[in-house]
Amino acid sequence: MKNLRPSSSLSGIPALALCAAAVLLGGCGKQPEKTEDIRPVRAIVLQASDIDVDAEFSGEVRARVESRLGFRVPGKIVSRSVEVGSVVKKGQQLMQLDPQDLKLSQAQALASLRAAETARDFAKAELKRYQDLKAQNFVAQTILDSKDSAYKSAQANVEAAQAGYRAQANQAGYAALVSDVDGVVTAVDAEAGQVVAAGTPVVRVAKAGEREIVIGIPEDKVDALKSISDVRVRLWANPQHAVPGKIREISPAADPATRTYTVKVTIPDSLAEAKLGMTAVVEFASRTAQPQIKVPLTALHYEKATTSVWVVEGGAVKLVPVTPGGVAGNDIVLASGVKPGHTIVTAGVNVLKPGQKVKILGEELSKPAAPAAATAATTAPAKPAGAAK
Repeated sequence: MKNLRPSSSLSGIPALALCAAAVLLGGCGKQPEKTEDIRPVRAIVLQASDIDVDAEFSGEVRARVESRLGFRVPGKIVSRSVEVGSVVKKGQQLMQLDPQDLKLSQAQALASLRAAETARDFAKAELKRYQDLKAQNFVAQTILDSKDSAYKSAQANVEAAQAGYRAQANQAGYAALVSDVDGVVTAVDAEAGQVVAAGTPVVRVAKAGEREIVIGIPEDKVDALKSISDVRVRLWANPQHAVPGKIREISPAADPATRTYTVKVTIPDSLAEAKLGMTAVVEFASRTAQPQIKVPLTALHYEKATTSVWVVEGGAVKLVPVTPGGVAGNDIVLASGVKPGHTIVTAGVNVLKPGQKVKILGEELSKPAAPAAATAATTAPAKPAGAAK
């Protein structure tokens, strides 16, 4: 009689199927954990202001007085003592010409002066002798008058020679170019070895002291900006620090290259960080009858001919319709829909949905840190009762 045994392969299949089904059923019973979608956004807190920025222009910080210095005599430059940015004092040497020719001219003038003095002394002695002879009636009066005229002419020649000598001495001194003010070298237009004519600008020196911002305004805004007294300036390097400025000068003619009118705005001493050549912005503002709420253009959300903004409340956003009331520079004036103190989203408005949780970027930086003592108290382990001190 044959020993009948079930096949091992057939008996194993139901067991594997049962195990696989058990695993699948067990996995289907567990739902994946849902993660809350919190989207980071940028936001601002609305404020109302009655200051309306009519226009703003960028310009450059310059010294109020900037001189282009040049030699008063022609010659060859033999040395230069300063660089661009060098701080100079009044009387400090900037450049030097070759003084050889000027010294020779000075020596020639001195020799002419000595010759004139010798001729004058001789004429004076002649006049004295003829005066003595006239006192004894040995010569006529006409001869005495001629000697007196010769002496006066010789004296005039001496004075002319003295003036020529002083002029040549000054010319020799002009071989050294010195600064006539305390200031800063802003440009060097000549180098050693170059031959320059008298009066050719070789160095530019900005006088220390009052500074100003130079801007260019278009011709259609010249008359309108003349009547605005509220002018504020700020540096590109520190845009948060704005100070009042004052229009000092408006050019009566347009620049032939840019076709704009040059305007110079005085900087107060409180803007001490303003350095020559820095970029600055000048704002022309006026007062409005009612305070206005302004928002960036990126804060507006357009959908179905409706303009709205996302207002953040309780960590979530809601869509609030608003009414634009005009344009103020790069911002939009909101006539209705929001109030000062509301927090609105300014970036990412097209990817939000009502009720969505948001995280305001930079908000965590403004939160005060927990005191060290409180942190230590919460993290330190509690002592067991009856522990030894």
